[in-house]
Amino acid sequence: MSLFNGVISISNISTLLFVVFTVLLLGYAFGRITVKGISLGDAGVFIIALLCGALFFKVNEFGALVFDASAKPYDFSSGLSIIESLGLILFVTSVGYIAGPKFFGNFKRNFKSYVLLGLVIILAGGLAAVGCIYMGELIGYGSSIETQDGFVAMIVGLLSGSLTSTPAFSAAKATVAPEYTGLVSVGHGIAYIFGVVGVVLFVQLIPKLTKANMDEERAKLVVKEAEEKKGFAGKLFHIDHMGIAGFSLAAVLGTFLGQIKIPLSSAGLSGTCFSLTTTGGCLLVSLILGHFGRFGRVNIMPAASTLKLFRELGLVLFLVGAGIPGGAEFVANFDPMYFVYGILMTIVPMIIGFLFAKYVLKLSLLNNLGSITGGMTSTPALGTLISTAGTEDVAAAYASTYPIALIVVVLVSQFLVILF
Repeated sequence: MSLFNGVISISNISTLLFVVFTVLLLGYAFGRITVKGISLGDAGVFIIALLCGALFFKVNEFGALVFDASAKPYDFSSGLSIIESLGLILFVTSVGYIAGPKFFGNFKRNFKSYVLLGLVIILAGGLAAVGCIYMGELIGYGSSIETQDGFVAMIVGLLSGSLTSTPAFSAAKATVAPEYTGLVSVGHGIAYIFGVVGVVLFVQLIPKLTKANMDEERAKLVVKEAEEKKGFAGKLFHIDHMGIAGFSLAAVLGTFLGQIKIPLSSAGLSGTCFSLTTTGGCLLVSLILGHFGRFGRVNIMPAASTLKLFRELGLVLFLVGAGIPGGAEFVANFDPMYFVYGILMTIVPMIIGFLFAKYVLKLSLLNNLGSITGGMTSTPALGTLISTAGTEDVAAAYASTYPIALIVVVLVSQFLVILF
């Protein structure tokens, strides 16, 4: 935990935990408010976290996230970053284990569809970003930006935020000139809000607008494996009855895998690199371990109750960790036109992707929406879709499209900077 002033104290840690649990309490209550069958669900936690950040925190002149009225400033950035990272690991590892048993059969059956849809969604977002760049040249860059390079940095930040993509955010910061990295961060923070809420509402509205029969749609998700897994006749050895050891194994291996960097420029590791990040690494490893379920006689599959708990806990911790700093940055850097650009870069790829999946790829509704959450790299929307669909099988479509979108959005973000 980093400091702005003073030494880490029990008081600071207690304050952080008090804030986190207060946001969870109020966020869950807010998410239960339903209007015509539509609710924010877990995204209610994100909204309350944003409000908390906007009302009670500020980013000071040193870049520290502090209580607005605190007499002894303390930087809460690192503490919230730890909570966000922990939540993300819990969530994506749970999703990987849940999807693992059916993932490979589903992926084999719809491989081309998932690849194409991931490409279409991200390329549509990239084209929307190009349109926003030309629009900015016509109507002006904004009150705080004077050069095209600065505006392009803002746009790629908005693109990463509208697609809630941390890897694209990191790649954009590494590609722009050093003096513009701050604008990438500002853009990411502004667009991230609608990037989360927009997709969450979309996956709830579409089933209602199409008057879908959810029982029929759930039945279409059933996947028949090409080959039956070989059963184990003997008794499996369980390291612990909840499967936390197996879960931890996936998290450890996934974290290491996510740190492997592949150079994308001649500068090698000192230049622009691609990595799966912790998110992609944990997802990939847990999918594989979830598929096999055991090492010899050793069971590595966590209990279903453990996975459900970690999935929910991970999601809301991630939303709190990302929401509070996002709220503080949003207030400090808000510009109405940039917010509009962010909305466009969320809505355009989402709608184009949905229509492409429905009319060209002929995917069933829940496979379509699951793929949309993966293509938009939207972790919160997957949590909402699981609740809306009433089945965790939609996670397989998310897990299939997510890696494609992860790679393409990093490349598109860098290409925009180079092109303009």
